[in-house]
Amino acid sequence: MMDTDQLKFDENGLIPAIVQDFYTDKVLTLAYMNRESLEITLKEGRTCFWSRSRKCLWRKGETSGNIQKVVSITADCDLDALVVKVIKTGPACHLGTDSCFTNAVCETQAQAFSPDDLMDLLKGRKEQMPEGSYTTYLFEKGLDKILKKIGEESTEVIIAAKSLEGNGELIYELADLYYHALVLMVEKGVSLDEVRSELASRHVIDHKVKQEKQVAGENA
Repeated sequence: MMDTDQLKFDENGLIPAIVQDFYTDKVLTLAYMNRESLEITLKEGRTCFWSRSRKCLWRKGETSGNIQKVVSITADCDLDALVVKVIKTGPACHLGTDSCFTNAVCETQAQAFSPDDLMDLLKGRKEQMPEGSYTTYLFEKGLDKILKKIGEESTEVIIAAKSLEGNGELIYELADLYYHALVLMVEKGVSLDEVRSELASRHVIDHKVKQEKQVAGENA
């Protein structure tokens, strides 16, 4: 653990803080902290920034309720920038989006991220087990932890589905459930092709069952 006095704040007394989703590693926003807001963040365990436009402290979620619980704070090699990993409640952006970074400047085919890409990434995590990765944490804890998370996320999906405030939270929770289900598949050695084949076979089975019921009804 480093001493925060070693951090290098700029001429305005600020240091940039890149806020990242603890579960997905998705970049949520770029904000700024001064020494006071950093101290509040460390003390309260939730993000507090310095608003450059309003010239005041800004506790994330103070008015919206979309708080960010801090999991870790890491400084870069020059000690002049921070990465803050959080578990968030609701959208991170004031515009109501999951992340502030939604305006694509450049997008190439290589950036497309399919379920197969995600599975390959998860398999890589299991093989390499990089430190600081939430996926590594799940694989280290093992099957019971993964199953517990799937149970928790399933409950969150149910709660979000009952919400009357649109589908934003439901989509977010479904993504969490989907991610943890893929982690389980990697843990148990189940491939996407096996699941796809199972889904495809059900169309045939359901059709035959329906036909059998119709024939039974006609012969009754």
